[in-house]
Amino acid sequence: MSNVRPRLEPMVLDPLPRVGRRVILRRLCAADLPAFQAYRSDEGVGRYQGWSVQTDLQALAFIQEMSNAVLFPSGSWAQLAVADPGTNGLIGDIGVCLAADGSSAEMGFTISPGFQRQGLGTEALREAIDLLFEHSAAGQAICVTDARNTPSIRLLERARMRRMATAEAIFRGEPCIEHTYGIFRHDGA
Repeated sequence: MSNVRPRLEPMVLDPLPRVGRRVILRRLCAADLPAFQAYRSDEGVGRYQGWSVQTDLQALAFIQEMSNAVLFPSGSWAQLAVADPGTNGLIGDIGVCLAADGSSAEMGFTISPGFQRQGLGTEALREAIDLLFEHSAAGQAICVTDARNTPSIRLLERARMRRMATAEAIFRGEPCIEHTYGIFRHDGA
């Protein structure tokens, strides 16, 4: 009998799901497809979003890809589900794109119309910011929003983000003004 012990690899625990007071951040799953498609097909919801409406097949492929994705891959987006803690039903999603050098991340969020104006988006964004700072080296999180999107601006300000820049831009072929909001790790995220 050998006294040689097998080398144990350190276990990397997935920080998801992350349970907040009124929302859960978790991985997307196939059961989310109907809710995901319902709010992402809503013209009002998508007006200021960078994503486009997808077929069910495309959306399911995206959801499946995100269900197993690395949490914060450098240089690409990862999408987190925002769920109701009582039902685990999908109420929105948050995208996080860690910069290639890992120093900062851009975030974007979508909340289903039936769950808007209740502070759930603010809580979900705060949880996502905290998750980012706890599980990456990023020193800053930013969000970019159209200046006409006042509900988004109010949400960003409630999430303690500050306007850092304003610039002219072209979005979906139309000129617009975009505000960049940010928060730093040292801001007490």
